[in-house]
Amino acid sequence: MYTTNAIESLNARFRQAVRRRGHFPNEQSALKVLYLVAVHRQHNRTNPTGETAGWKGILNVLAMTYGDRLGIN
Repeated sequence: MYTTNAIESLNARFRQAVRRRGHFPNEQSALKVLYLVAVHRQHNRTNPTGETAGWKGILNVLAMTYGDRLGIN
């Protein structure tokens, strides 16, 4: 299993958190911010189920327009 995307995503979140705060008074405060970023769970997509809203209507229009290409009876 490749984890490059997950690692790059976490690194991007770290960079974003550090960039927003600018500077830190000490190393402990920087580590605390990075810890909070790592612990906070974020979904990568706004639609975690992956379902397309209104798909039945879209499929009906496609079937009427391109019914011979879709292979739908």
